[in-house]
Amino acid sequence: MAAVTSSSPLNARRKLGTELRLLRDQAGLTTEDVGARLNCHNSKISRIENGKRTCGQKDFTAFMELYEVDEPKRAELEDLATRSRQRVPPWWHAYNDVISANYSEFLAYEADADRTCEYQPLLIPGLLQTADYARAVTGVSYAALGPDQVDSLVEVRIRRQDRLREEVPLLVEAVVTEAALRLLVGGTDVMRAQLRSLAQVITLDHVRFKIIPFSAGEKGASTGAFTLFATGKDTDADVAFTESAENTTSFRDDPLALRRLNRLFTNLSAAALSEHDSRELLERIEKELV
Repeated sequence: MAAVTSSSPLNARRKLGTELRLLRDQAGLTTEDVGARLNCHNSKISRIENGKRTCGQKDFTAFMELYEVDEPKRAELEDLATRSRQRVPPWWHAYNDVISANYSEFLAYEADADRTCEYQPLLIPGLLQTADYARAVTGVSYAALGPDQVDSLVEVRIRRQDRLREEVPLLVEAVVTEAALRLLVGGTDVMRAQLRSLAQVITLDHVRFKIIPFSAGEKGASTGAFTLFATGKDTDADVAFTESAENTTSFRDDPLALRRLNRLFTNLSAAALSEHDSRELLERIEKELV
């Protein structure tokens, strides 16, 4: 199965917004200038350029005329605009009864991304979890939900892992603390099965897994889990989601926060063991679970 990146409406909307921002800069105009000429508020222009609002056909035509875009470039952007307006429901639409708006947005960015970088201080990253481990975590985190709803959320988590098996798979860089491997989630049997599964998954070429040992001390100390998504395997992440104690995720795309989180992930990765040594520590911890 091919990766969804090139055809995703969200990705097309973000790419179109970037192109429109470049055209505006080349024209020497501000968002206020464009808003005045298109008879709309400048916030609308900003939201379109940031990929947070779909560009309608009327607005698209106005942009093209204002920026005097030539025919070849216009045809290219027209294709992006058309794909950005597609209304094909994503696979997780079937789980709308249990998925929050924030989680739906998270899944959309994950589906678009070429690379994800995730830091977890206490848990195995969702893309690397077994069903039993995911059920144990979800059952506690969402104690108010019924068994069927918990099962649905577990199905979503396991379905996300399809990205690891695509023809062009998602590149995963995961950093966890040693505590995430020693916390006995679901009991001994569930945890041993999780560690054995993890040992297999991290042998994949597109999965990079590192552990911050207890001995790293303050260099590996960061209290909040976060996930970074990047389009382009050799670029810094352009969106981030941070997790709170209330099991909610916050979307971040402001440049200052992204620079800080990209730098933080780099520092945490540097404090971790090498991938080889991480595998050895993982195997030792699994053997200790008797």
